[in-house]
Amino acid sequence: MATPVHRLQRAAFLFATYGALAALSLWFAYELRFAGPEVLSGVEGTAAEAYLYVQRPLVLLWLIPLKVLLLWAWGQFRGVFYYFRLTDALRMVFALAAATAIAFTLPSIIGSGDPAQAFNAPRGVTLVDFNLSLVLFVGFRVSIRALRERFWSKEQTTQGAVERIAIVGAGQSGAQLASELMSRRGHGIEPVCFLDDDVAKHNLHIHGVPVIGAPERMPELAEKYGVTEIILALPASAVRRIREVSTLAAASNLRVLVVPSMSEMAGGRVRASDIRPISVEDILGREPAKLDDEAIDAMVKGRTVLVTGAGGSIGAELCRQVAARSPARLILLDQCEVLLYQAEQELISAGAGALITPIVGDVTDVDRMRDVFFRFKPELVLHAAAHKHVPMMESQPSEALKNNVLGTEVVARLAAEFGAAKFVLISSDKAVNPTNVMGASKRLAERVVRTMQAEAGAKTAFLAVRFGNVLGSSGSVIPIFRRQIAAGGPVTVTHPEVKRYFMTIPEAVGLVLQSATLGAGGDILVLEMGEPLKIVDVARQLIELSGLRPDIDIEIRIIGLRPGEKLVEELQYEGEQYRPTEHPRVFRFMADLVPQDSVESLVSRVRALLPLERQACKQGMRDLVPEYVPFAE
Repeated sequence: MATPVHRLQRAAFLFATYGALAALSLWFAYELRFAGPEVLSGVEGTAAEAYLYVQRPLVLLWLIPLKVLLLWAWGQFRGVFYYFRLTDALRMVFALAAATAIAFTLPSIIGSGDPAQAFNAPRGVTLVDFNLSLVLFVGFRVSIRALRERFWSKEQTTQGAVERIAIVGAGQSGAQLASELMSRRGHGIEPVCFLDDDVAKHNLHIHGVPVIGAPERMPELAEKYGVTEIILALPASAVRRIREVSTLAAASNLRVLVVPSMSEMAGGRVRASDIRPISVEDILGREPAKLDDEAIDAMVKGRTVLVTGAGGSIGAELCRQVAARSPARLILLDQCEVLLYQAEQELISAGAGALITPIVGDVTDVDRMRDVFFRFKPELVLHAAAHKHVPMMESQPSEALKNNVLGTEVVARLAAEFGAAKFVLISSDKAVNPTNVMGASKRLAERVVRTMQAEAGAKTAFLAVRFGNVLGSSGSVIPIFRRQIAAGGPVTVTHPEVKRYFMTIPEAVGLVLQSATLGAGGDILVLEMGEPLKIVDVARQLIELSGLRPDIDIEIRIIGLRPGEKLVEELQYEGEQYRPTEHPRVFRFMADLVPQDSVESLVSRVRALLPLERQACKQGMRDLVPEYVPFAE
């Protein structure tokens, strides 16, 4: 922390430096105007001497302090001396222009042409002084920055070889990346060329780096330019082009990295030089969803929010996004103490420690859950707690029923009892025409929620949100593929034609919160998932992104469908009533709210299945969910 002594020393240094530059500029302005016989312009030699030896010292006495004072007023004493950007240069120009304007107008006010008059500097001198000042002041600051970046910075020490890279995308992100890499050579990365589809930029230079052509020139990069990696500086919406460029890079044996998005850099979370390997999320094919932040903030801000399953992939992201919207209190509930601790520590690191209360608890434990609702009285309940792994639940269906159905009933009933404004069930596309225990249990959970709406009255709005696979969640296919690739293969795919919907975890959670603002009681809301992707194609892309070749370096092995697995997931039942919502990626399916059973009757029938043997339990589930077709063992 700077002490008053340090600040005084710094101010004295800057005053001396700027004063010296101002004096040098003004001195040479007089020399250029009056010293040479060829520029006397009719002025007698004695008059020229008067300007040089009488007026010049007098002008120096007031114009130099004026310039320094104006530079201080425009913030030139507050910035770090060796950091100098365009905004600093513009402020410096404004300060010097103001000083010149004052010096230029004073002779008109005084109305005297006396060379001995201190405030009567010739206009030619003031104009020359302004131009010299710009060159000296701006040039000096730029030189200091350049010298520091080139020789004095500790980051200049590069360990090992320097990677020569090409930047794909000569827009704002690419230009910023090139500037940072060239100024921070300690990264060990040297940009040697740009590639861009814009023909107008070809053969031009950006920060001294040439734009050599389109990305199709990639095959010649290694031999001609010594490039070993490419960095994508393309907008996130250009997913098709990102995929094409990644394929070209893989064919040319070039590693692919990506630069952070402009929104991340604008938010101050990362810099352009914080590059990372390309991931499957970058080539997913979806533009980021635009959310109604005002509506979500109005739902969350100042309210107590309960997130069950807070240690899971979806639950943890729900906690992150809710915590960022200033709730009065965020209750994190999970039965796994390890995952809950990790979620808690992450939120504490993010500065949300004062908002959160972590609670270890099982959603099927009525007494524990009642105590939570009694103590905190949550106004918004986001119910993400569930058993979700399809093959594991096939072998123990009673556990799926207990957690997914009975746990949902416990939390939903308490939400109604304690007057929560909204209860949101995180459901799954596997609940549609289910072929597995997990999907059937989620379908029953949806029925519990919709029946609660019919029974509980209008005080609590109960709704469910369905969506498909999310990238990177625990137990999902992407982390499994990555582990298999890291182990050298094989990458196992259940069927060559199996397809799944995919979206990123942050997008799915953002749309869940958006759905909560749009849904009315009894709604089942479905997120638009785009086109389903073939799992085998995802496997190939992950292998290529790892710099390897499918079926050559890494084997793709077909192992057959797992118990309860479909070829293609569905997002709606035949006959469900479709209605759009105000958001293009959220859809509403409305069905008759008249319950088939009361919640009590439904729960009683589910409880009766828990002690049964596995196949008998599944057959009992089929009686409750007629569209469920159990996997034949």
